[in-house]
This record gives sequence, C-alpha cells and structure tokens, in this order.
Amino acid sequence: MANDFEICVFGAGNIGCYVGGRLAGARAKVSLVGRPAIVEEVATHGLHLTDLHGADIEVRPAQLRFDTAPNRASRADLILVTVKAGSTDEAGRSLAPLVRPGTVVISLQNGVRNADVLREHLPECIVLSSMVMYNVSHRGEGRFHQGTEGEIIVSDHPALDRFASTFRNAGLPLLREADLTRVMWAKLLLNLNNPINALSGVPLKEELSQRKYRKCIGMAQLEALAILKAAGIRPARLTSVPPALMARLLGVSNFLFKGVAQSVLEIDPLARTSMLDDLELGRKSEIDYICGEVVRLGEQVGRTAPVNARLTELIKVAENGGRRHWSGAELLKTLKASGKSAPVR
Repeated sequence: MANDFEICVFGAGNIGCYVGGRLAGARAKVSLVGRPAIVEEVATHGLHLTDLHGADIEVRPAQLRFDTAPNRASRADLILVTVKAGSTDEAGRSLAPLVRPGTVVISLQNGVRNADVLREHLPECIVLSSMVMYNVSHRGEGRFHQGTEGEIIVSDHPALDRFASTFRNAGLPLLREADLTRVMWAKLLLNLNNPINALSGVPLKEELSQRKYRKCIGMAQLEALAILKAAGIRPARLTSVPPALMARLLGVSNFLFKGVAQSVLEIDPLARTSMLDDLELGRKSEIDYICGEVVRLGEQVGRTAPVNARLTELIKVAENGGRRHWSGAELLKTLKASGKSAPVR
C-alpha cells in the first residue's frame, strides 16, 4: 500500500534521483526538484536504477512528480536535501517560506556543516545530518547506478520511525547513530579520494589499482587525521580497517594492497566520483567542503594542511579551464612539494 506521507527531494542530481527513484519504486509519494535538463530527461525516460549487486528498477515518469520549482515542499512530511554543499544556504532560503513547522529535513550531502546551515533557515523543522556512504553515477537517459558498497547513516531521532519501513522496503535501510559528527568526518576522510579521482580522469577501480594515486590519497588522509587528532575528533570506523591504518596501507605495493584491502577494489569497474563528472561537465565541485574543511579545521587548531590546500588549488585550476589530467607520478610529485612549490597554472 502507498504511504500516507509525502517526500520531497530537493536538488535531484545523482544521489537525489537514485534515492528518490528507489523510494518511488517502493510506492512512496515522491516529488523531485531539479535542474531543467534533468526534469526533461526524467519526463522523457523515467528512471532506470541499478546497483553493483544486480538491482534493476524501472520507475515510470507517471510514478514521479518532477519540477524545477520547490512548491511541493509545502506539502512534504519529509524533505531530503541533496544539493551540492555550496548550494545549501540557497536551499535553506528557498525552503524557509514553504515548509511547515515540524517537517523532517535530512541533509543527504557531502561535508560536515550542511545541517547547521539548514537549521539556521528552518528553526522550526527537525533537521538531521546524514551520510550516503556509496557512490552513484549518472549514465544518461534516466539511468543512475550505485557503483560502491554502503548505506545511509542518519542522526537518530524518533521522527524517523514513521519513515523507516519505507526506506527499508526501498532497499535503503537507515542506519541511525546518536552522534553523527564522527561519522561525517570519517566519510570526509574517504571523500579525500574525490579530487585524486577527478584529477586522474579514470574510473575508481583503475585509479585505486595504481600505487602512486593511492599514495596521494594516503598523504591527504594522514594530514587530515593529524589535524582531527589536534582538534580532539576521533573519526568513526566505517571500513574493516581503521582510518589511520588504511591511510598507511594505501602506500604499500599493488600486490600487498590487493591482499590486505581486497574489499576496497571490489567496486563496479565503471564507478567514478561526482567530482570527476563535475570537471568533465564544467561544473563547480564540492572541493571547498571536502579538502577545504580540512584546511579550515587546521587553521582553527593552529595547523597547516598543505596537501589538502594543494588539492583544492588543483581542482579549482581544473574548474577554470586549466589542467585536468594528472598521472599518479605527476600528482604525487606536486603533492610532496606542496609546502614549497609555486602556484599551479
């Protein structure tokens, strides 16, 4: 039976279309708010959702309400905010005059401060932090694919009880955590691979199979871990290997890495990060809310973060039409020299 509540996905891109589509496929009442191009695409093709385990879900256009305006947010009992982190403030401002007091709002975004930004605009709503632990790629004509393992982890709150079974029936069980701060920073550590993948220009599996790219990731993660320790933040353990050990294992030989961290390479061969998509499509990335967060936290505790600052610089150069493709050796060299090298052009 259909549910007696409505869900609005605000900012339906890769994650929004995938999560919203799976909920609609489970007969939830879902409206999606997105860019004109994606609205037209979904109106023409519907949604075709797949994952690395073989799920294959078709959602017809008639099963969805998709628009460029957020008007249906005024009727929603649950709003999933899936805009890029840099658009969170704008999303909060757009939603503020529409949503009803007590509406549950979940931030399904990268970064560690999005829920706080939304709360400023929606003080009478129940605003919860959340982390989507998997990667979703857009393959055109309404096709979205989950290419890596993971779940949705959300700040625990009694208001979630009403929606839990719908998410579970859609194959999207909500893992509820009392304190999401440690989880958000742990996810951010994993996301430090995003700029490496974007600058490599190759799928995740191919990138992670190359030691020099992995060493770049390890450098960024170890730098972030030192800053987190200085700030008194202990990131949660989200993988079979603790974060600090994984950051070091990334630098071992390809042979050893396959033996000790085989699960890291058990991903869809075509999976890639949204940051790589952003560069190829000429869009602004979320680098300020990934590596930039490490730099900001470092400033707060009196530490520098030259590796993460360099990655931020390289991505911004690429966004502005500069160099986009780096071999593992070239990227590793420039990151090692990050504390003393000249600006990138």
